[in-house]
Amino acid sequence: MSAIPAAQLTFDLPHRTALGRDDFLVTPCNLRAVEWIDRWPDWPGGILALSGPRACGKTHLMEVWRAMSGAGRIAANALSGDGWMDFTSGIAIDEVDGPVDEKALFHAINWVRQHGISMLIASERPPSAWAVDLPDLRSRLATIQVAEIERPDDALMEALIVKQFSDRQLVVTPEIVAYLRARIERSFEAVRSVVALIDAAALAEKRAITLPFLRHVLDDGNRA
Repeated sequence: MSAIPAAQLTFDLPHRTALGRDDFLVTPCNLRAVEWIDRWPDWPGGILALSGPRACGKTHLMEVWRAMSGAGRIAANALSGDGWMDFTSGIAIDEVDGPVDEKALFHAINWVRQHGISMLIASERPPSAWAVDLPDLRSRLATIQVAEIERPDDALMEALIVKQFSDRQLVVTPEIVAYLRARIERSFEAVRSVVALIDAAALAEKRAITLPFLRHVLDDGNRA
């Protein structure tokens, strides 16, 4: 077995992701969603749908709401059956972005409304845009209040960059933040991916995160 140079050795250690309410970054692009979470339990019909692109903070807000309400959480692909009926304080349904048991979802919506509890649904698209075959479910989905998280504005892009580095116990200068904000695709997923790339490269090369180092990493990434 050939030896691996020390510079190439890295460890895939988990980094701490802050999920407390005070750690959520509020700007105009997500303010409406935050305001709807704050309005709980005063949601029309007891149900709220959070929609927005991947990594935009839907799961973070869902966890904030669960801490407030005591609701249980279930992935949409696990709705079949009636185990969710044990969540008598509320139901949080995450990852409603693929095929879902339409009858189970229809039953869950009716159940929470009949029992006067709340439901929070998170998906990339609003419920009215889902491909649903069951007519009764389509009519239910059309009545659900939607809180949309939009693509990040400049303020949130910069805050996301700082937070992603902070979650990895890294501090970066305003110059680095501004440099990255001007060059990263305007999406939550892009910020997370680029910061992860920079962190991995810094560990592998044992380098400080400076502007010359960023140019080196991003240029190599673009060529790849």
